[in-house]
Amino acid sequence: MIELKNNLYWVGVKDWELKRFHGEELSTHRGSSYNSYLIRDAKTVLVDTVWGPFKEEFVSRLEQEVGLENIDLIVVNHSETDHSGALAYLMSKIPNTPIYCTQNGEKMLRKHYHQDWNFNVVKTGDSLNIGEYELVFVEMTMLHWPDSMATYVKGANVLLSNDTFGQHYATSKMFNDEVETGELYQEAIKYYANILTPFSHLVKQKIEQIKSWNLPIDLIAPSHGVIWRKDPLQIVDKYYEWSQDYHENSVVIAYDTMWEGTKKMAQAIGEGLAEQGVTVKIYNVAKKDKNDVITEIFKAKGVLLGSSTINNGILSAMAALLEEIKGLKFKNKVAAAFGSYGWSGEGVKIITQKLDEAKLQVVEDGIKFAYQPTVEELEQCKQFGRNFARHIPDRR
Repeated sequence: MIELKNNLYWVGVKDWELKRFHGEELSTHRGSSYNSYLIRDAKTVLVDTVWGPFKEEFVSRLEQEVGLENIDLIVVNHSETDHSGALAYLMSKIPNTPIYCTQNGEKMLRKHYHQDWNFNVVKTGDSLNIGEYELVFVEMTMLHWPDSMATYVKGANVLLSNDTFGQHYATSKMFNDEVETGELYQEAIKYYANILTPFSHLVKQKIEQIKSWNLPIDLIAPSHGVIWRKDPLQIVDKYYEWSQDYHENSVVIAYDTMWEGTKKMAQAIGEGLAEQGVTVKIYNVAKKDKNDVITEIFKAKGVLLGSSTINNGILSAMAALLEEIKGLKFKNKVAAAFGSYGWSGEGVKIITQKLDEAKLQVVEDGIKFAYQPTVEELEQCKQFGRNFARHIPDRR
């Protein structure tokens, strides 16, 4: 148990070995943590648990350091199993303990664990006095599940924000002022880009609502990563910025290639862009981590996607990336397609159609060449990059 403020403790788990999350969908290069919190007041409150593989370690530690019979109630801010995975094991030992969650939280916990626990449904503005402190519940619907909730500990000035404001980041330190800022924000923006981007309009609305309450906040304690202690509202301000079609002055060129013809095109296009003062980032999507590429696309003003044509289609890594882009609902980005081919050449047309479906603004007709591009064709690729640069606002 690590005390964060008077009688409020971190009781979570650090997962140093985690490499993939959400099944195999999300890379976690720096591991993660499952942050569970305990409040010892007139009533002892447990807020969230940890992922299932750590359930025995987690419950054993609670038994030794708190005593399970001393837990008066459990708050489930979110039912996803990285937060509730130890709940069923814990409840098998203290089955009558009240659980506080949203209405959707109850439905999802029942579907996850098929148990008729002592559910107490709460909504935004509901509160619960636990002694010196008071819990105030705030629904965070679709940030990033329908059941998501935050709990504000009134009197301690602590926001237990669940997934919002978190990072997949395992470190021996507990607080943002104890870790390297660049690493922290790299993981924070990656988390936002890959998980919360589709819900950006809801992020903006919820931040505006919370700010309107003028709550004193000394700590923001998410369910993954470090706790925001120094200037905790800095991450709220960043989320607000990220929620509004955030852009940096860069263009991402992402490609997949069979015999390096498309690679040569990507590099030539990049040269043309760079000549116009654009910061260019080039990735082979078959070799580069897709979540890192998505993070760079989130930050970029423009994106150029290329693939060789295969079986009247496109290469699989590019097809997967396009599905990710569509699902994440990026906005206000200019785009175009390119690629090499052997004999049929549908790849560029397919990418362009997918970019349209993803609601990216296609600003140039795609460019394609057969087999290996000639010196003259590579010069055309450079000009394609120069032309694309004209569509990038404030590119210098």
